[in-house]
Amino acid sequence: MMALAAATAMQFAASPAALATGKMKCDSGPQSTWKSRTDLESKLTKDGWKVKKSKVDGGCYEVYGVTPEGQNVEAYFHPVTMEKLLVSQRGKVIFKK
Repeated sequence: MMALAAATAMQFAASPAALATGKMKCDSGPQSTWKSRTDLESKLTKDGWKVKKSKVDGGCYEVYGVTPEGQNVEAYFHPVTMEKLLVSQRGKVIFKK
């Protein structure tokens, strides 16, 4: 019984949802259908953003960067559509879809 509980806990701990911060979750399907982070970063740069870092969080792309308006932000984008979902600055929500 303990071995089953431990195996279940380890499987849950390794899942992407378990590693998420909880700020945003995307129902984004299999990663094989996602656009690349490089594509998102290129799009954002073309739109005037300065991307410092990006990663996967909660099934979304999480981006740390500077908006065209000069705001240092944390933003979440859908990995299939690249739609902007949430932008926050120091915990304050600037934009939420």
